[in-house]
Amino acid sequence: IHFRREDATDRLIEIAGKFKGEKQEARVEDLAWRDQSAAKRITYALVKGIDAFVEADTEALRQEISARGGRPIEVIEGPLMEGMNVVGDLFGAGKMFLPQVVKSARVMKKAVAYLIPFIEAEKKPGDVASSKGKILMATVKGDVHDIGKNIVGVVLQCNNYDVVDLGVMVAPQKILDAAREHQVDIIGLSGLITPSLDEMVHLAKEMQRQGFTIPLLIGGATTSRAHTSVKIDPAYEGPVVWVKDASRSVPVAAALLSDEQRPKLMAETKAEYDQIRERHANKNQTEKFLTLEKARANRTPIEWKGAHPFRPRMLLQQTHDVCEGHARVKEPVEAERVNASSATPPAPTSLRSGTVSVSHCDHVHHDHGVQYVKTFKDYSLSELREFIDWQPFFISWELKGRFPDLLNNPASGEAARKLYADAQAMLDTAIAEKWIQANGVIGLFPANAVGDDIEVYTDETRTTVKATLRNLRQQAEHRDGVPNRCLGDYVAPKDTGLYDYVGGFAVTTGLGCHEKVAEFKKNNDDYNAILLESLADRLAEAFAERLHQRVRKEFWGHASDERLSNEDLINEKYAGIRPAPGYPACPEHTEKLTLWDLLDAEKNTGITLTESMAMWPGASVSGWYFAHPQSQYFVLGRVNKEQVVDYAQRKGWTLQEAEKWLAPNLGYEPED
Repeated sequence: IHFRREDATDRLIEIAGKFKGEKQEARVEDLAWRDQSAAKRITYALVKGIDAFVEADTEALRQEISARGGRPIEVIEGPLMEGMNVVGDLFGAGKMFLPQVVKSARVMKKAVAYLIPFIEAEKKPGDVASSKGKILMATVKGDVHDIGKNIVGVVLQCNNYDVVDLGVMVAPQKILDAAREHQVDIIGLSGLITPSLDEMVHLAKEMQRQGFTIPLLIGGATTSRAHTSVKIDPAYEGPVVWVKDASRSVPVAAALLSDEQRPKLMAETKAEYDQIRERHANKNQTEKFLTLEKARANRTPIEWKGAHPFRPRMLLQQTHDVCEGHARVKEPVEAERVNASSATPPAPTSLRSGTVSVSHCDHVHHDHGVQYVKTFKDYSLSELREFIDWQPFFISWELKGRFPDLLNNPASGEAARKLYADAQAMLDTAIAEKWIQANGVIGLFPANAVGDDIEVYTDETRTTVKATLRNLRQQAEHRDGVPNRCLGDYVAPKDTGLYDYVGGFAVTTGLGCHEKVAEFKKNNDDYNAILLESLADRLAEAFAERLHQRVRKEFWGHASDERLSNEDLINEKYAGIRPAPGYPACPEHTEKLTLWDLLDAEKNTGITLTESMAMWPGASVSGWYFAHPQSQYFVLGRVNKEQVVDYAQRKGWTLQEAEKWLAPNLGYEPED
């Protein structure tokens, strides 16, 4: 690595040193509150999120109450409820922040868990648990992401709602059966990947068909107020409300379960949804598309005449090492320089076995021993932590502001600094104790564009197509001079005669995470469970960032002289792109199947694909590599039926299959 990378902990210390009043003695824990009564200690600990003494204090108060003839439930109904009410009020007023709330929930859960055996032992006939309502939550079928759902569940529990959490990848009928079994008041659905949007619509239709009337809450990264109003709400006559984040979940749930508040909320929601639906209908009528032929004619303007696509060093070196005929021994740097400046190599012929170390052949040949895939098992987490982009981490915890400036925010800075310190401490422990494992695989393959698609070849003879990457093209009418982009534009067309390449990758830092998270949850420690999940996600993105850097500098080598800071990497100032199937430039998720086949990704990394094409473990990232200096990220946007029909034919699908997988990008309403 040719740039300086500061250790994250050192950076935190440096930043923290700039805060006024941050003296060493301020870190000494003030235990004066321990002199208060047991009831006040419990309330204080809950508000402050201190769980070190919770079981001892709960037992002390239980004994006090028992001595005067009271019942264990009074610990919950008294100081715990009092503390939870304070937490709810502070959170609602923006004076308490999500990390603090989740720590408070940890105190509450541990106290309740301690009391449950005592409560059960003396339960009387007719006793009914007092709560504001019961809410079932689930991540829909095919989707594995649940950090946001878990956070919402904790916040609701902090506000005295019973939460039934069914976990991830939950089939629709299982959700509905559980809703009946537990007699829940609300169903909450979560999802991250775009196929989950259709799953939510399907479940809403099933709720309608099976006679449900309870409210349906919708949340998750790909969900939106627009999709909820246009697609989900019309499918179900009961209340359907999109919830933006955890802080909104409590007032929405409270309003839905209140006879006084519900009419006002639903009237406001209906008026809002009606406006969105009207705008959506008008957009469908006014949005202009080019014909597919014209969109293709307005492709990205890349001059291929005289171009010299860069042959990956990883493949070149192997060809050097396995060659026939007279070999001239060269230094590696010179060999790479020859490759970088030379025209595309002539069509190779087969090679015999035998190696010549660090050699350059007079003629470029090929051997089936050349490996197009490279694996990385148990990659160093210590290395990856230095590539973490902390901004999304704080966003997932609903702490607003730009990192690292948010650590000095007058309102939320203290909560942010504590969260950041907890994250660094957990990273230290997770690395030392090997809680999670990082596995990855990359592949660099001979390839050429054919129309909008990209052919990937079995070897450099380019006579056999191993796989075809199917791509979509922007079809909206653009202003003059703005091309209608397609990923296929960034690879040399086959008819140019140029030998080009494309890459792919899949990485995970989630191996072992699920088991450790389950261990935390078993100990009623949602805070550390969610913290580990959010860190695993960040490490996965860091792994993708680091491997892409190594691909550019080492394995492909098309940017071997790159000198970028971590901030530059986060701001995508590098040459080339790594778009992911299912995201803006290539939103059709089933292309992951092609990627998995090329990389043998499940065998090489342990990452599996669900029926909705979500990756498991959840802390996983995959995508393609493009090296052309003009390649750039773009948003496909909406496409018309002509292109969907064309895409279906290229994929070997029915139109209905194509419309299902391209649902978020359809510029028209498909027929049922």
